[in-house]
Amino acid sequence: MSAKQTPASQARYINDFSKALASEVRILLQEVGKLRDERRQLQYEIAELMSLKSKHGAGGEYTADWQPPLPNEPAPPPPVEAPPPPPESVAGDAPARPGWRTVNIRQERRQKAKAKALPPPQAAAPIPEPPTPNLPAWAQWKRPPSPPPK
Repeated sequence: MSAKQTPASQARYINDFSKALASEVRILLQEVGKLRDERRQLQYEIAELMSLKSKHGAGGEYTADWQPPLPNEPAPPPPVEAPPPPPESVAGDAPARPGWRTVNIRQERRQKAKAKALPPPQAAAPIPEPPTPNLPAWAQWKRPPSPPPK
């Protein structure tokens, strides 16, 4: 701006500049909003693809090796397994000795027996009353009324 411009033209210039700046900001905000929406959409699509991959991949809901049974072929009977016999212990049912160190099992302490052996605590001595002060009463401490100063 030159020094020859009047205050009215300066105000008009500032007003026009503010309007142009506001329109640019509005356009940029719209673009940012569109980019944000596109980003959300892409993240959603990526999440869908990853869930689809986990379902169809190894160990997913749908296994790739599975095929529907053929209509002409009968289904094979399920295999019958006999339950395994219970293991018989050779050394008995006692717990096994530790392999590399000995473990001394502590016996349970008898807290209740010790608590019963202690005598109950004695009752607290009664609180003695505070001694009465040997002072004159408050009325005797007051100054005698005197006429107000003049």
